[in-house]
Amino acid sequence: MTFEQVNVQITGGLLRQWQVRNSTATVPHTIEQLRAAGNVDNLKRLLVTDAPPYRGRYPFLDTDLYKTLEGVAYEIGAGTAQDGAREFFDEVVELLERVQAEDGYLNSYFQDPANVKKPWEDLSWGHELYNLGHLIQAAVAARRRMGDGRLLAVAVRFADLVVERFGPGKEEGTCGHPEVEMALVELFRETGDRAYLVQAGLFVDRRGQAKLKHTIFPPEYFQDHLPFRELPSVIGHAVRMAYLAAGATDIYLETGDRSLLAALDRLWDDMVATKLYITGGLGSRHSDEAIGDRYELPSERAYAETCAAIATMQWAWRMFQATGGAKYLDVFERVLFNAYAVGLSADGRAFFYDNPLQRRPDHEQRSGAETGGELLRRSWFGCPCCPPNIVRWMAQLGDHVAAEREGALHITTYTGARIETGSIALTMETDYPWDGDVRIVVERAPDEPYAIRLRVPAWARSVTASVNGRPVEGAEDGWLTVERVWAAGDELRLGIPMPVRAHGSHPYLDATRGAVGVARGPLVYCVEQQDCPVPVDDLVVSPEQVAGATVERSQDELPGAVVLRMTAGAAAPPSAELYPELPAERPAPGRTVPVTFVPHFLWGNRRPEAMRVWVRNA
Repeated sequence: MTFEQVNVQITGGLLRQWQVRNSTATVPHTIEQLRAAGNVDNLKRLLVTDAPPYRGRYPFLDTDLYKTLEGVAYEIGAGTAQDGAREFFDEVVELLERVQAEDGYLNSYFQDPANVKKPWEDLSWGHELYNLGHLIQAAVAARRRMGDGRLLAVAVRFADLVVERFGPGKEEGTCGHPEVEMALVELFRETGDRAYLVQAGLFVDRRGQAKLKHTIFPPEYFQDHLPFRELPSVIGHAVRMAYLAAGATDIYLETGDRSLLAALDRLWDDMVATKLYITGGLGSRHSDEAIGDRYELPSERAYAETCAAIATMQWAWRMFQATGGAKYLDVFERVLFNAYAVGLSADGRAFFYDNPLQRRPDHEQRSGAETGGELLRRSWFGCPCCPPNIVRWMAQLGDHVAAEREGALHITTYTGARIETGSIALTMETDYPWDGDVRIVVERAPDEPYAIRLRVPAWARSVTASVNGRPVEGAEDGWLTVERVWAAGDELRLGIPMPVRAHGSHPYLDATRGAVGVARGPLVYCVEQQDCPVPVDDLVVSPEQVAGATVERSQDELPGAVVLRMTAGAAAPPSAELYPELPAERPAPGRTVPVTFVPHFLWGNRRPEAMRVWVRNA
């Protein structure tokens, strides 16, 4: 029996702050940037003769409209949309209805009569099916959240064209950038038309069958060198890989194809064990935005694209739905509070495209590999895939707080929230991730035994729980299950200790060998130069010093955040020689200094100075 989505309204805590910021700052900013960059005009120009040129370098810029529409649909449905959001939604939907071709095709780049390339000519780089995927997801969100079926009608027409062209017994093509697979499964769920599910399966199975024409990068970049079920490891372009795996998981959820699940389990475990940054970031290579080899995880060159963080969470959530395993939610949480959150500035109007774990003092590369602009986050990009992706994911965080299956409510993410199903309704209060105390009050419950399952994070050394003040036990396999006949007013409490932890890395991970990472709860911490009296490269931290850190609420430049203050060593200035001969004995740190570690997701909101997640241990 599969998990059912439940009705969740996030009401408090950090996630609520993020969602308010999304509706009041990030969504308006994104709409403004989309208009300024020409994404809306690219649709308008299809309605006039002697139109100005298409604006932008890439054929997939419609997707930035679609992702934003998806987020706006959530905002409108929740009643949190700000002035201009509804007008933007209606304007773009009406444009899409008008410019869609008679056969259902829709792409403002390829519909341009002046374009040398024709529709479907370049599946590897055209992104037409990728565009369809984001269109479908926006359309389904609008139907479910707003009761507005206009965009769904547009998406169905395009999807039907794709089935007619690429369906069973037809042209055996697939997209160079996976994404449509997830969307087609969701369209099947929304409409009941099984042709979309079949098409999603075909697109997954055609990979590794020499169906794509490879240019610029080799087949591995596209996950097209082997059939999906035979991939030994996650590989190639990180966003493509995680989207493909998420789509394959959706197919498993609907078909029960055990060979798919076996492949997904193998790929997941290998990724977590060898290819995922401590922040949950995925992708270590800038040149092809790729994942890299096992244990190839350089800190200063970490790519860890924000879109890859979202894709990893989408895969993680689906793996939880497929198996009920808490280990997938542990990664979901790690990515959410670190690799994803770091992609957005504290004011909600600037973004990281790539997310390094170290910034050297003389680093001047701008985010997104573009010239000019800010040294840290940028207000927009020439390839602006990440900002609208942040918008839609932030708006739908409530979909990933809880799920129900077989008479049990699974609490997967801790935040202030009201949760309601047909069986039970409750409120959850917590200051997580700053604090590990969770209070749940039952508002309505069935008159028969019902289980509430609370996720126990893998980093938690022990937890305590009580019902109406009486202790309960039973944590197993990442879940603490409390089953009883509940009554309105019953109080379930969970206590998750959050000591400061020192982490090392696998000995094969050369980039961070002998270094220490600092974490507390689900948050990874870093040190910025403004919080360290010596160069961060000379800071030396021991596990004992980490364990003795003081936990404080920041009252200065990072208000409300929990920061860690500790005493650490300061190494003597190193030799100017690049490769000096090593002494027979390791020198001790010259002196101790006070230092403050801040949550990694908040770095880069002050001055563009040096930063480290991994700090020297010697």
